[in-house]
Amino acid sequence: MDCDVAIIGGGPAGSTVGSILKTHDPSLNVVIFEREVFPRDHVGESQLPGINAVLNEIGVWDKIEAANFPIKLGATYRWGKTKELWDFQFFPKENFVDEERPSKFEGQRTATAFQVDRAIYDDILLRHSEELGCTVCEGVGVTSVVCDGDTVTELKLSNGETVHAKTYIDASGHSGLLRRSLGIETDVATTLQNVAFWDYWQNAEWATEIGVGGTFVQVMSLGYGWIWFIPLGPTRTSVGLIVPAAYYKESKKSPKELYAEAIQQDDRISHLLRNAVSEDKFATTKDWSFISKRHVGENWFLVGEAGGFADPILAAGLTIAHLGAREAAYTILELNRGRLPKKWLLEQYDNRQMRRITNHIRFADFWYTSNGQFTDLQDFTAELARDSGLDLDPQKAWQWIAQGGFIDEDLTFGSGGYQLDTLKSLPKFLQDFEISPIFEDKNVLRLRVDDADVVTRCFYSRGRIERIEGYERDGKLLPLRWIIPIMINFIRTEGRLPQILAMLDELKVKGSSDLAVQSNFLATAVRALESMVRDGWLETEYDASVPLVTFSESSGGLHWSDDVTLGVSR
Repeated sequence: MDCDVAIIGGGPAGSTVGSILKTHDPSLNVVIFEREVFPRDHVGESQLPGINAVLNEIGVWDKIEAANFPIKLGATYRWGKTKELWDFQFFPKENFVDEERPSKFEGQRTATAFQVDRAIYDDILLRHSEELGCTVCEGVGVTSVVCDGDTVTELKLSNGETVHAKTYIDASGHSGLLRRSLGIETDVATTLQNVAFWDYWQNAEWATEIGVGGTFVQVMSLGYGWIWFIPLGPTRTSVGLIVPAAYYKESKKSPKELYAEAIQQDDRISHLLRNAVSEDKFATTKDWSFISKRHVGENWFLVGEAGGFADPILAAGLTIAHLGAREAAYTILELNRGRLPKKWLLEQYDNRQMRRITNHIRFADFWYTSNGQFTDLQDFTAELARDSGLDLDPQKAWQWIAQGGFIDEDLTFGSGGYQLDTLKSLPKFLQDFEISPIFEDKNVLRLRVDDADVVTRCFYSRGRIERIEGYERDGKLLPLRWIIPIMINFIRTEGRLPQILAMLDELKVKGSSDLAVQSNFLATAVRALESMVRDGWLETEYDASVPLVTFSESSGGLHWSDDVTLGVSR
């Protein structure tokens, strides 16, 4: 069998690569090899909002929405320094407008996520790839990968066939078939080594019902681990237990015994399951964060869990899979066009994957070490903090989280895939973490880029990769895209914060910027300014002749459960 692109694995990462390729270049011969026959259950059901744009790009949004998966507005936690429940919200539930489903990818739905039954979700994605023109070979596994140095030369299949392709994709999940065959080493960049036990339940109650199909995931901390409770549909719910591998071994209990005890010990989860019936599909897996030392080579790419895995506490798995798969497909499309240097394209993909996975692993480490509910794991979390190089001194924790930068190429103003507003609210709920307000007593901004390097980065849009320039210093990036160049110009000509905000507000009214017409434009601009300060691109001063600006909490982020959150005000 000869093809342009051979993809090992038909899960979300593999099917997304195939769908992106066929969406933007239908002439490509793309083949997906999946050893199982879909549908099949798979763990990892909770998503983040960034996935939705990818689903819309490949034209599968309507199918996913029609499957009636619950809309995830956020999660309810018992975690951190208080036993009270608190909500993390992608979109404020009090602002969520009840609307009929299926709904379009617009308005409030761009800021929400899905909770997906992977048996259904993965099958929809794979069937969609097939409809777009990918050849899908189910029940056909890859038995060996033949390599010549750093070049993959062929795949041998379980049906006896041999495959030759121009480009090979390893989307085989944790098994990393191609990665292992090439001898690519991995780093276990944390001492956080957990095991997961889970089952599926019918007719569990939802803890929260918001509009038509909206709800919150439940994350309940125990003294020795935590429970997830994820509604997957009107009647089906995924319930799992995460504990450190060392704790499991020391307990001398079976996985089923630990799982049953955990559910009974948690009043909230046991109440939601009181009338539910187990599907008796109990499963286990190790849950160890890791990252590959390389994600791309001469004619191959690693996507999804084949390239790395971050602990599920932050629900990053599917986001890493979809976004990485999209960027791998874009890179292949540009390599075929031949208009951009191959070495640069491959380096960009590798660097972005390393940063994306590493930031999620680091943030998960922080999340665990800052959980005061882990009464049985104090020694473990202290060891985790030391091994991660994490100093939980309140003055240092914020700097540690920000080591990857608060601004990335995609202009996500935050860290680890989470918006700055969310991170700023963490001190309310997590231990040993303080941040100082940026603009509380400062009202003049000065640009600081003279000592930075000018670099070129990738911007992925509409099937093409464009070069964008930016400043880089100490591993931090300031991409010159969207509103950033406009704000730099404002700051150079007018350094007073009230006047800068007035100019931005006028820009919104005129709609003279690509995204200026968005309702959250000014809030996003303020978030960008603060991120620029925290990453060292702006210096702040106080001028007594200039009024100070005050801001309320912006919508989204973290809230005490059932509290009302105000928007940005000036």
